[in-house]
Amino acid sequence: MAVERYCRILQVVGYQNSGKTTLMEKLIKGCSDRGWQVASIKHHGHNIAQKREGSLKDSERHEQAGAFLTAVEGGGSLQIHIKDQEWPLPKLIRLYESFSPDVILVEGFKKENYSKVVLLRGEEDIKLLREVDPILCAITWKPFKIESLDYPIYNLNESASYLEYILKEIE
Repeated sequence: MAVERYCRILQVVGYQNSGKTTLMEKLIKGCSDRGWQVASIKHHGHNIAQKREGSLKDSERHEQAGAFLTAVEGGGSLQIHIKDQEWPLPKLIRLYESFSPDVILVEGFKKENYSKVVLLRGEEDIKLLREVDPILCAITWKPFKIESLDYPIYNLNESASYLEYILKEIE
């Protein structure tokens, strides 16, 4: 089922501790600086009751960066205390669209079909590039050889370049 989109949607994906939340903060701030209303969704693979402290901290980081609407989903729960329901990303997008954001930035949900920025800490993470689609760009922590791709690869230290590219692409 296709989701009707009137706002921009971008996913930030990567393995644990790859810098997803930090990149989300930068993107939220960049979008907010452009005058866009930004909403964020964070996904984690654990029940929120088990990870509540860390989840709240990340969603608060999104809010402090400029998001006017944030949520954390995982383990069948949504942080706004709705339980015992599945919350796949398309359902969350429909919920968020009722708030009329200009941009929805999603942290996680690797298997969904929205444009993605992929974070790679090391060569062992390259397999993620074969597991997700569509990819807008990849950001690596250190230089390593990646076969020819249809999207740009940035180094984590090139934040001005990749932020400019990403924000222009979702404009």
